[in-house]
Amino acid sequence: MPEHVSILQLTGVAVLALATVAWVLGLTRILRRALAEPTVWHAAHPLHGLPGQRDTAPHLESVELTPAERDAFAGLVRQLSDGR
Repeated sequence: MPEHVSILQLTGVAVLALATVAWVLGLTRILRRALAEPTVWHAAHPLHGLPGQRDTAPHLESVELTPAERDAFAGLVRQLSDGR
């Protein structure tokens, strides 16, 4: 044992070393468990924070335009496409 190192410092290093070993073992165990059955976990535990997806597209809405509205729209399209 070095003369310039106190018992508390040696104890601290030992505790940190044991904590590191325990952390690595725990992490290894968790990762092995997660990689063993990834499809079963994903199928059994959906993400609750995301809304469910629709099976079909939303209902499409349409509005019939009057002849004046169609002419106004055509004029607008012509104005916007003249710059190109």
